[in-house]
Amino acid sequence: MKELRYLNKYLFKYKWHLILGLIFVIISNVFQIIPAVIVRYSIDLVMDNIRIYRVLDNTRLQQGFFAVFSKSILIYAMVILVMALLRGLFLYFVRQTLIVMSRLVEYDLKNEIFQHYETLPLSFYRRNNTGDLMNRISEDVGRVRMYLGPSIMYGLTLITLALMLIPVMFSISPKLTLYALLPLPVLSLSVYYVNNIIEYRSEQIQKSQSRLSTFVQEAFSGIRVLKSFTRENESIANFTKESDVYKRQSLKLTRVQALFFPIITALIGLSTMLTVYAGSVEVINGSALTFGNIAEFIIYVNILTWPVTSLGWTSSLVQRAEASQKRINEFLKTKTDIVSDKNLVREIAGKIEFDNVSFTYPDTGIKALKKLSLKVNPGESLAIIGTTGSGKSTVSNLVTRLYDVTEGEVRIDDQPIKDYDLVHLRRQMGVVPQDVFLFSDTIFNNIAFGLKSADEEKVIQAAKDADVYNNIVGFPQGFNTRVGERGITLSGGQKQRVSIARAIARSPRILILDDSLSAVDTKTENTILNSMKRIMEGRTSIIISHRVSSAKLANRIMVLNDGHVMEEGTHEELLSLQGIYHDLYESQMNKSEVEK
Repeated sequence: MKELRYLNKYLFKYKWHLILGLIFVIISNVFQIIPAVIVRYSIDLVMDNIRIYRVLDNTRLQQGFFAVFSKSILIYAMVILVMALLRGLFLYFVRQTLIVMSRLVEYDLKNEIFQHYETLPLSFYRRNNTGDLMNRISEDVGRVRMYLGPSIMYGLTLITLALMLIPVMFSISPKLTLYALLPLPVLSLSVYYVNNIIEYRSEQIQKSQSRLSTFVQEAFSGIRVLKSFTRENESIANFTKESDVYKRQSLKLTRVQALFFPIITALIGLSTMLTVYAGSVEVINGSALTFGNIAEFIIYVNILTWPVTSLGWTSSLVQRAEASQKRINEFLKTKTDIVSDKNLVREIAGKIEFDNVSFTYPDTGIKALKKLSLKVNPGESLAIIGTTGSGKSTVSNLVTRLYDVTEGEVRIDDQPIKDYDLVHLRRQMGVVPQDVFLFSDTIFNNIAFGLKSADEEKVIQAAKDADVYNNIVGFPQGFNTRVGERGITLSGGQKQRVSIARAIARSPRILILDDSLSAVDTKTENTILNSMKRIMEGRTSIIISHRVSSAKLANRIMVLNDGHVMEEGTHEELLSLQGIYHDLYESQMNKSEVEK
């Protein structure tokens, strides 16, 4: 239970749900026990008065005696019915408190995990895959809820019922109580053992189902490749093989499940037989026990059966919840190292400085930047070009403080970047990432994503500046067109231009274009660049690109290679050096001529 202690704060928060739930459990148990006592009185009434009824046979008194006798039985029956209705009512209250409490905690825990995820740095997401993150916030939280709901509810039911019922049974007959309760511990252990096997095999089936789903998804997604290489038969054979594994796992589970209810029924039957046997022997030997006591004990055994059976099930639920909460706690204990030293909140002018900055990615150990120094004054623009892996995008990550430098210092307006309030600083930046991501929403909402309030005028102007306005108005629903998951309904170029519009709509002081024109053709690129000249006026801009055509837009150009600055200057200055930039320029110009 060590890991589950984390949930105590939620149990305290919803303590009245828990307290009321306990009270309702006790009351429902009272209404469950009372009918057994009434049944005993009813049977004893019948056994004691049937002889008198027979003695009065063929007399006028017999009819009057029968009327009184039957009225008493009817009253008992009505009381039992009322008790059953009242128990049902309070069981409803039990679920409206304890199960509702578990749902409220589930809601709070999911929100806490998601909010915590949002605070974690980019390095955390590079270390952990999306599926694992989603499992912990969905499936693991679901298992924890089963502990907070059914486990606590059935646990309280068993404890209170045992404390109330067993003393009553012992007061009637200790010997009969021992006979009645003897099979129940075996029942609980059997359920626990069988349930663990069921859980294990269910997990194996889930894994097999996951592999099968992945295989089918890949087959359908890559159907063109399958058909092109005529691999349909091999694909069918592999599917059949994986499907056969799933079938075998399912049959194994079915065989175990087939044992579950027979075991329960057999042990309950054994308990009933022992009760009837021991009670009958006591009655025959002339003890104080009556036939009503035997019937009462049989009801008590059936009352205890499900709570005792659930003990094995809930024990398994607690084990699973503990394992799931351990996984959840592992991430909740992960703290972000991207924190503000002074929480400085102020409007920035846009000056950027890198002072002997070195950076090594913590998850891979790759050294991306080595003693890099650069300076961009407010309103100036800097283009950073280089080959793949040269460290271009790392500069963007450090300016937006998705990572902290390993060595050196990054300053914004002559102030260390670590001093700024992180949220306030990022609100004054506009970033167009290399990997374009659009939300499954309308184009309007995607462009307005960074705005505090949706301003239609700003959205339209941003779309025009990014040269995507004509494309958008050409859609049947215009700006209300939904882009689909990850923007799948748009072309690559359209997605990038919507991403650019999203960045510039917020009028940032610092604008970063991280290879944002890689998916557009030369004509569209020139149109966007002409618009960007006006957009970049008065704000600091960093253009990260592998295209010389994009770099020409900047005041200065920096050539990176393996984390080092190889060349720096204006377009004309770098061409005159006859170095890396000149070679890159020539190769790209020649390529453009060939494409024409």
